[in-house]
Parts: sequence; C-alpha cells; structure tokens
Amino acid sequence: MTIAKSILLFVLAALAEIGGAWLIWQAVRADRAWWFAGLGVMALGAYGFIAALQPDAHFGRVLAAYGGVFIAGSLLWGVVVDGFRPDRWDLAGAGIALAGVAVLMYAPRSGA
Repeated sequence: MTIAKSILLFVLAALAEIGGAWLIWQAVRADRAWWFAGLGVMALGAYGFIAALQPDAHFGRVLAAYGGVFIAGSLLWGVVVDGFRPDRWDLAGAGIALAGVAVLMYAPRSGA
C-alpha cells in the first residue's frame, strides 16, 4: 500500500506542478488572461504540499525521484494537452528516468 500511495502522490504532484507551470506559460507566452498565472501559482504551491506527503522522510531522495516523474509527466502532458509527439529518444529518456524513480524510491534498503 505504501508504494501505491507514493505513486499516487507522485502523479498528483506532477499534475499540480506541470499544470501550474502550463497555466503560467499560457498567461505569459500565449497571451491568456492574468488569472491563468494566478491559478498556476496556486497549483505550484499545492505541488509543494503534495510532495511533502510522500511516505519516505528523506527530502533529497523524494525530490530526486520526483525529477523522473516530472520528465515523463511533462512529455505526457505535451501529448495530451499540446499535441506534442515524442520521438523514440524522448520515450527512451522518460523510461530511463522512471527506472531511476523505481531505484531511488522502491529499492529494498537495509536499516533505512
């Protein structure tokens, strides 16, 4: 259950961070309304709280692992929201990043 909770928190954190950054991007780069940026700032704040709920108590490990989730999530966001089409190297990089997440977060540790 702890791994499932951790994965769910990573997904929620990615939605908050990537979505928040996308909203700010829309306000600044796509000339959308100012409140897009305000919603983006709130979503980015929510990301920080969600990340802090991870079962692992080590900030460095959680944020390092989250980097891999961010990589894969950003590519997926681009596909779903912006019509981006990743190439095989994008997909390979995302796979490597997610393998790093698994090693960092879920490898068996003695005494940790």
